Amino acid sequence: MTSNAQPASPTLPDLHADLKARVVVDTHALAWEASPCGGVDRKPLYRQGGEYGAVTSLVRYAPGSRFRPHSHPDGEEILVLDGVFSDESGDYPAGSYLLNPHGSRHSPGSETGCLLFVRLRQYAGERSSVRIATRPGRWAPGLVPGLSVLPLYSSDRHPESMALVHWEPGTCFQRHAHFGGEEILVLEGVFEDEHGRYPAGSWIRAPHMSVHRPYSKEGCLIYVRVGGLPVS
Repeated sequence: MTSNAQPASPTLPDLHADLKARVVVDTHALAWEASPCGGVDRKPLYRQGGEYGAVTSLVRYAPGSRFRPHSHPDGEEILVLDGVFSDESGDYPAGSYLLNPHGSRHSPGSETGCLLFVRLRQYAGERSSVRIATRPGRWAPGLVPGLSVLPLYSSDRHPESMALVHWEPGTCFQRHAHFGGEEILVLEGVFEDEHGRYPAGSWIRAPHMSVHRPYSKEGCLIYVRVGGLPVS
C-alpha cells in the first residue's frame, strides 16, 4: 500500500492546545501525516508537547505495518473504526474499544490494515485495562426516548467517562452544561446542536461548563467523553 501522507516533521507544533476553547474539526478535510513508523499515518486533532506529549488523533495502519514494542506513559485509549487492530493480547476488529493503563507495553500492528481513533498520554494514574467489543454490545436506554448508551469507561477515582451513544432520528436532548468539558467524535449520521451541524467524521471539543441543546434529525452514532478538561 502506497502512503500519500506528508513526511514526518522533526518538530511538531502544538495543535488546539487551548483546552478552554471550543474546537470543531472536519477530519475528512485533514491531510494524513507520516508517523515515525513506516506504514502508519495519522491525522492529529489535538497535540501538546510534541511527539512525546498528549495527543488525540486518527491513526491509519497500512496492511502489514507494526510498531516496535513500546510502553505508554499516562495511558492509551483506542477505538477501532475500521479493519482489524492487533497486539500481543489479541486481535480487535472494528468496534473494539481498548484502554491501556499507564506503563502498559505492547507492539501494535495490523495484518489487514485498520483505522483507529487514538488518545495518548491523557490517562494518568492507576487504572484497569479495558477491552470491550461494542458490536453488538450491551446497550442501555438513555436519559430521553430515542437515546441508547453503551458505557466504555468510568471510575470514581478519575474525572472522565466515555461511552458510545446512538440517537434515533428526531431525538432531542435537554439543554445542559458540561462540567469538565465534553468531546465528541461523530461515527455515523449527523449530530446537531444550536451551534452547528456535524456529519460523520466531525470531532468536537467543548470546554468546561459549555452549554448546548443537542439533537439529531437524521439519527447518529457518536463517541462521547465527558469530563477531564480543565475546570479552572
